[in-house]
Order: sequence, then structure tokens, then C-alpha cells
Amino acid sequence: MRTLVVFLAIPAALASAQSTQASAQNPQSQPPAASAPAAAEPTVEQTASPELVGQLVKELSITPGQAQGAAGTLFGVAKTKLNAAEFAKVAGAVPNMEGLLKAAPVGSSKQPALDLVAGQSDLGGLGAVAGAASTLSKLGLKPETIAKLAPTLVKAVESKGGAEVAALLQGALK
Repeated sequence: MRTLVVFLAIPAALASAQSTQASAQNPQSQPPAASAPAAAEPTVEQTASPELVGQLVKELSITPGQAQGAAGTLFGVAKTKLNAAEFAKVAGAVPNMEGLLKAAPVGSSKQPALDLVAGQSDLGGLGAVAGAASTLSKLGLKPETIAKLAPTLVKAVESKGGAEVAALLQGALK
């Protein structure tokens, strides 16, 4: 009789272990709280450069994610237009420049030819910002916000890096 109990207990224990293992491997059987959250909007403090992003959020009434991506996009444009020493001066005034550059929406480094032509022709007085407009619109920014973006970013950089650094950035975004 003892042997019968052992034979019945072992399969039951194995079945229970397999059930536990299967549920651990199957994420659908886990409660929703255990799954990874959707990409939530970062707070200003969670962005690559909280002080700069906070200034853009406040002055342009945009979200921290939009501000971070927009700053990264425009700094990416400036990086392509300035020589290495000039961009190093701008980057020196902006904490965590690399983080901002990485926050730019995908596609900002390889703009469509039409965007580049628009940027070079100073479309609407926006210069290089016009060339990045399609990338900035991916962030959900409205045209009137995009028009205010470069001057606001230059002002933010000037408060940290001074007039010379601001002039370098402004020249690159023309």
C-alpha cells in the first residue's frame, strides 16, 4: 500500500512542478502588474539633461519626452554643421549631451533629401530647423512650437555656456 501512495504522490508532484514551470515560462499567465510597462512619458528628472529639458518644457509647454527628443534632434543638426572643437564647446555647456543625442527620434541623423534642401534654403526663416522639421513632427510638435524651439534652446544654452557658445549653436541652426 505504501508503494501505491508513493507512485501516486510522485506523478502529482511532477504535474504540479510542470504547471509552475509552464506558468513561469508563459508571460501571459502572469498578472499584468508583472509585465513590463508600456513606454511611459519620462518626467523631467528622468531625462538626459533635466535642467535644459525643464526649461524647454516650461517655455514651450511641451512634454519632457518631446523636449528631450527635440533638443537631441537640434543638437544633432548642430553637430553636423559645427567642427569638432566648436561642438565640444556647445556640448560642454550641456550636461549629458550624449544622452540627448540618443533621445532624438530615429531617422534624425539621415534626413530625407527634401528636408536637407529645405534647411539649406532657409525655408520660412527656420534654416536648419526646417531641415529637421519632419523629425521634430515625429515627436508630435506643432509647427508653431518647432518655430520657437531653436531660439528657446539657444537661450537655454546661453544661460549655461555664455554668449559665445550660444552664438555657435545659433549659427549652426540657421
